[in-house]
Order: sequence, then structure tokens, then C-alpha cells
Amino acid sequence: MSSVSVTILQAGHCTCPEHIAIQGGRWRNIRFPAMFALIEHPRCGPMLFDTGYSERFFRETRRFPNRLYRLATPVTLEQKQMAQFQLAERGIRPVDIERVFISHFHADHIAALGDFSQARYVYLPQGYAAVRSLGGWRALARAYLPGLLPSDFTERAAPMDMAAARPLPPEYAPFTVGFDLLGDESLLAVELPGHATGQMGLLARTENGTTFFFVADAAWLMRSIASNRLPHALANLIFSHPRLYRLTLAQLHRFHISRPEVRIIPSHCEETLAQYTG
Repeated sequence: MSSVSVTILQAGHCTCPEHIAIQGGRWRNIRFPAMFALIEHPRCGPMLFDTGYSERFFRETRRFPNRLYRLATPVTLEQKQMAQFQLAERGIRPVDIERVFISHFHADHIAALGDFSQARYVYLPQGYAAVRSLGGWRALARAYLPGLLPSDFTERAAPMDMAAARPLPPEYAPFTVGFDLLGDESLLAVELPGHATGQMGLLARTENGTTFFFVADAAWLMRSIASNRLPHALANLIFSHPRLYRLTLAQLHRFHISRPEVRIIPSHCEETLAQYTG
């Protein structure tokens, strides 16, 4: 049974009204950092969970209708924050990245995919199937910018085999089914539907015995998970399945109560990420 090392990073941020992110929130904007994680495995080498923003996001949102995406969620990104530059500071070249695990296909999670020319892209197949044929306004409504995908995305895609789903150890209840991504139980993928079709969470067991649970946008704030508190009802307009979102959030709440030692990482919770990033 192997383990990994985990480094939590962020590539830029956008802003969102807190009262939209969580019911009862204040009427002020809060930062939504775009988290990505460097995962290093003794056999498979360095890999990423999502990528955060990149300069491609700004190129793809210059014109309407995509410009509405940038206007709705104003983005701040310094070049040094981009994934490839943060990895370079750690002695990792873009070509060293062997796999990128894609939680879902919203722009703030995939904007830097094109920077990693040798990586295989691992995701739940229903996630890409839900957006692959979309363009223009229909894509924008799903927070998907097709131009962010590399031209050879299909050739390097490695969607998970849904038939390979397996029972999870009982300590991960109420999550009962997942995918052993590397064959050694160090990384287990779990479907977290609701925010986006085929959204994938990732359980990572580290070398010091800590378990991280990257839950992407299944909740925007850790406070939501801790108190089982939903976003404002307006957020349902951008969720693929609001009912499933509520069910997934309730499951995360139950998991947190039963396994408080597991470090749950929502991709956009500034309070949580501040504990693990410099």
C-alpha cells in the first residue's frame, strides 16, 4: 500500500458575494482562490489535481458571450501564480507531469491543461460527455470554455472505466464506491455529483498518515460542510443537478462529523487553503 506527498497551491482567484456562496453570508465579496494540488507518487511521479487559472482564461474571455464569464466572476492572476511557474520553483518541468486529474470541466479548474504537453487527462467520462458538444451560449451556461482544452485533448484523454468502480473501505462511509486510480489505494476517486455532472473528488493518503479529501466544488466553503448549509438558492441556476448537490453536501457533512481528522479541501475556500498554503 503506497502513499503520496501533497502540496496545495492556488493559481489566481475570483470574487463572489458571500451571501451567494452560503446562506446567511454577509453582503460583501469574498475571494474564491483557484486551488490546484501537486501530488507526488513514488512510482508515477508528479501529478496534478486540477490546474487553476492561466492566461488562456483571459484570451478565451475577450469577446462575447464568453466575456460575461469574466464579468460575472472577476479574476485576478499574477504570472508567478500560474501552475507551471509554481512547479518550476519546485524543480518540476511541465513535461514532468504524468497525469492531471480533472475534477470537472469548469474554466477555473482546466485553464492550464495546455501547459502540460505530456500529461494524460484523467476524469469521469460523464463529466466530459456533458459538455463536449457544447459551444457559445450553451457552453457558457455550463461555465465551460471549449477553447481551454488543448488541441490534442482527445488523444491524451484517459477517462476512467466506470466498470472498474470498487467498494470503498468502510471508514469512508457514507461514500461507498470509488476508483483506485493508481492500483495501490494511495489515490481514490469518488463521484461528487450536483455542482457539475461527473464531478470527481479525490482521497489522497499521504506518507505521514494524513488523508486529504479534495472535494472540488461540492461545497464552496468548509463552513458549508461543517454546518450542512447550502448556498443561496440563486446558485441553483449554475448547478447541473441541485437535488444531487444537496445530497452530496449532506454526505460530506456526515463524513466530516465521523472523520474529523480527514482534511477536507474545497477548491475555493480561502479559510481552508490558508492553512496549507504559504
